[in-house]
Amino acid sequence: MVENISLLTGLSNNITNQKSIQSVPNASTPFSDVLNNALKQVDEDLKTASVLSNKVATGNVTDLHQVMIGLEKANLGLQLTVQVRNKAVEAYQEIMRIQV
Repeated sequence: MVENISLLTGLSNNITNQKSIQSVPNASTPFSDVLNNALKQVDEDLKTASVLSNKVATGNVTDLHQVMIGLEKANLGLQLTVQVRNKAVEAYQEIMRIQV
């Protein structure tokens, strides 16, 4: 019985490791390209959220759950973008404070 549990734990760890490996961008991809692609994705999510909210306003929505998921996805993407921007500005300001 304990052997079966340890096998399941090993399989679970293996699946988790495979997912994390697949989500990492290629090491040769420049950071600017990764950032640009992320910004494009956030922009697309915001455009989709706008279209979905217009459909809700006009009453042309078939699945309210999908609308809410789309709006939340856009909201989280925008929050993440703002936080990344804030950290970049903070790092820049910290570098500018360094005395040479």
